[in-house]
Amino acid sequence: MYAYPMNDRLAKLQKILAMDPNDTFVLYGIGQEHLRAGDHAKAIEMFEATLKVDPAYCYAYYFKARSQHASGDLAAARLTVQAGLQAAHKAGDQKAAGELSTLQIELAEAR
Repeated sequence: MYAYPMNDRLAKLQKILAMDPNDTFVLYGIGQEHLRAGDHAKAIEMFEATLKVDPAYCYAYYFKARSQHASGDLAAARLTVQAGLQAAHKAGDQKAAGELSTLQIELAEAR
C-alpha cells in the first residue's frame, strides 16, 4: 500500500518538522502516522499540537476525537467533537462539520 515503511514516513515527517515546528500539515501528518500505528496517546498529542498552531484545522479535531475514543476516553472525545463543530462552523467548513456531526452521533450512541 505504501512505498516505504511507516517508520520511514514518520522519520521523514519529523525531519521536516524540525525545520518548521509550526507546520500544521506536518504535525497533522505525524498524528496520522501515530494513529495508523495504534499509538493513540502520541496521535492525540500531535493533533493537539496541530490545533495549538491552528485552531481551525478541523480534521485534527475529528481524528483527535477518534483517537480519544479508541483510547477509551469517550467523554473527552465528545468534548473534542463539540469544539471541532464550533471551529468548523466558524471556518465555514461544511464538509468537516458534516463529518464531525456524524461522529457526534456515533459517539452519542457509544458506551
